Amino acid sequence: MTVPTIALNDDTAIPQLGFGVFKVPPAETATTVATALEVGYRHIDTAQMYANEAGVGDAIAASGLARDDVYVTTKLNNGFHLPAEAKASLSRSLELLRLDVVDLFLIHWPLPTRYDGDFVQTWQALIELREAGLTRSIGVSNFQPAHLDRIIAETGVVPAVNQVEVHPFFDNTAVREADARHGVATEAWAPIGQGKVLDEPTIGAVAAELGRTPSQVTLRWHVQRGDIVFPKSMHAARMAENFAIFDFTLSDEQMARISGLDEGEAGRLGPNPDAFDYVPD
Repeated sequence: MTVPTIALNDDTAIPQLGFGVFKVPPAETATTVATALEVGYRHIDTAQMYANEAGVGDAIAASGLARDDVYVTTKLNNGFHLPAEAKASLSRSLELLRLDVVDLFLIHWPLPTRYDGDFVQTWQALIELREAGLTRSIGVSNFQPAHLDRIIAETGVVPAVNQVEVHPFFDNTAVREADARHGVATEAWAPIGQGKVLDEPTIGAVAAELGRTPSQVTLRWHVQRGDIVFPKSMHAARMAENFAIFDFTLSDEQMARISGLDEGEAGRLGPNPDAFDYVPD
């Protein structure tokens, strides 16, 4: 099954469906990612704070796949926002991933209450890392509209993607609209609402109509809206289920029913980026 690609604003392209390794234990990451690659995933999303980049690198190295056949994203640790530390951190990530270049490097969180609120200096560091050839694309994660507006206004460089919480219960409309306004692709983390979609009656009804599972229907909803998604599972059968979303289509009416589940801010499951200030010890 061929996974569509999304054209990014820097003349690169990203597979619309990937595999996420958030909360995959480091000791199990290599085996888990190897299974995902066997299923057919060619886009792996990791992060420095996940502490499992080495396992991702081991799986890719052992897969026998050509480097250009696997799209790899990692994200900047919240403790490395100062420019020199941000640059050094990517070099460490490349060593762990056993790569010469990553396809996409993101600022994981804006942290507006840390570093004197200066996430622009961090963005400038990523711009320089791209210019140095250590990452093909650069982007952000969890950036609110005002955060996007600021880094673009002060540097003139538009992120390729913004990876944010999006699922049927939290459309994150203002962020998605800001992304669209700037030509930034939206990546959806927690795309199945941390499993909440599995027992949701409306999604269950749509799934029954199509002979699909609630996860498949929800991921298909994302894809038809243009979101980039990377569901996570440690089970081969569920990985295969999540991968099989390109041989059916939701009707406009089915799409609208799922979109109608949006609860606005009340549906948010993760931290609010305007207040989140976690930095690992």
